[in-house]
Amino acid sequence: MKKFSGKIVALLMVLSLVIGGAAGSFVVYSLTKSNEQTTAPAVETGSAAADQETAKIKAIHDLIEKDYFQKVDSSKLYDGAIKGMISALGDPFSSYMNAKNATAFTESLSSSFQGIGAEVQMVGNRVSVVSPIKGSPAEKAGIRPNDQIVSIDGKTTEGLDINEAVSRIRGKKGTVVKLGIRRPGTDNELSFSIKRDDIPLRTVDSRMIRQSGSQIGYIAITQFNEKTDQEFADALTSLEKQKLQGLIVDVRGNPGGYLQAVEKIANLIVPNQKPIVQIEDRQGKRQPFYSTSNKKKNYPIVGLIDGGSASASEILAGALKQAGGYRLVGEKSFGKGTVQQGIQLSDKSELKLTTNKWLTPDGDWIHKKGVQPTIQVKQPDYFYAAPLVLKKDQVLKPDQTSSHIADAQKMLKAAGFDPKRADGYFSRETTRAVSAFQKDVSLPVTGNIDQKTAEALQAATLKAIASPKNDRQLSAAVQEVLKEIK
Repeated sequence: MKKFSGKIVALLMVLSLVIGGAAGSFVVYSLTKSNEQTTAPAVETGSAAADQETAKIKAIHDLIEKDYFQKVDSSKLYDGAIKGMISALGDPFSSYMNAKNATAFTESLSSSFQGIGAEVQMVGNRVSVVSPIKGSPAEKAGIRPNDQIVSIDGKTTEGLDINEAVSRIRGKKGTVVKLGIRRPGTDNELSFSIKRDDIPLRTVDSRMIRQSGSQIGYIAITQFNEKTDQEFADALTSLEKQKLQGLIVDVRGNPGGYLQAVEKIANLIVPNQKPIVQIEDRQGKRQPFYSTSNKKKNYPIVGLIDGGSASASEILAGALKQAGGYRLVGEKSFGKGTVQQGIQLSDKSELKLTTNKWLTPDGDWIHKKGVQPTIQVKQPDYFYAAPLVLKKDQVLKPDQTSSHIADAQKMLKAAGFDPKRADGYFSRETTRAVSAFQKDVSLPVTGNIDQKTAEALQAATLKAIASPKNDRQLSAAVQEVLKEIK
């Protein structure tokens, strides 16, 4: 059986907005440790045309250094040239970090870090969120997958590369960063003030779900770091000792991480009739990687995925579905089907370069397509509602129409006061629902939505989202396991 090399990692975990040296999840970089990275090989001269282009770059550098009207740092010129080459690839997952940023990134992979906890990548010229880390300040503030960060502390992100954007977002614990967000499906720019904090370090959460006389183990994986496989193994052992009869593996909102962790987890629950994943190089040559297990578990397994499940979590989902023959419940995953290699250069700068595709056990390339669930289940509408961020002195009133009102109507339903519509028109039913909600939370009963009412609605919605009884996807997964048990 072939094993994953420490030099190759698939990831959607790039700069996790951390301070103290790290940058956060912002570019689907590979989460390789510094001692697992390769050193760049010596450059050999190629064709005459290539030599001519190299000489041209040097000539332009020398002209700027000699004749530009201001003194320029030579290293900045070369860094700019390198970034230009990376940009020309049109690949959001390849990136270059100078020595300072590379050191910060490596520090972010240590056992602890601080920040806002959001994985991001470049989409076109925009910094876009892949997924907030579960339990992080970003998630608690309402940041969602596919949010575009258009400003940081009032300054536009236009023209910034991913490292510059992350550098502006990270900072000391307890400090606040203000992000301007464009969210698909909303008309107005949203504003979030997020206090930086410690990012949750434990990547596995587990418990036993007891329902209909059966015991169903539940394991959620928030990301794949160097300790995740051991955390998963410990959780699985504990649940098996409690005589679980079925298992749910939840990778919703998981932006990825170490490919090696996926392999070790798959070894525990996926049989080896098919590869866990296949790595394909530029010539189309495929290298399959197999589980070490030769048989399925003696209990049913169901996976949970959504639009925030990316990269390494998609590899696990694909392995569960195609190699294990297990069902997936939820929504289509993110769709990141490439592998990055971390290459440390002689000056300690680093190149994160897309070197391979990864394919599912059946040979499917899910890039920009995602892994499709076996059973499609959407959450209640209020799970997708945008935060109610009103302008100063703004009040939502009867007979108005806006996307804010549509979100408020979804939140009213989450709070248990159904306005009977969610189309954005402030109707009489909406007024009655708002009044009833205001009375219930001891606010002045006006029937209008001011900032205090908006904040109360958001708090009620977050409470509803956190309640397992409202998690339709989890409920569907439980029912699927119960069917197979019985």
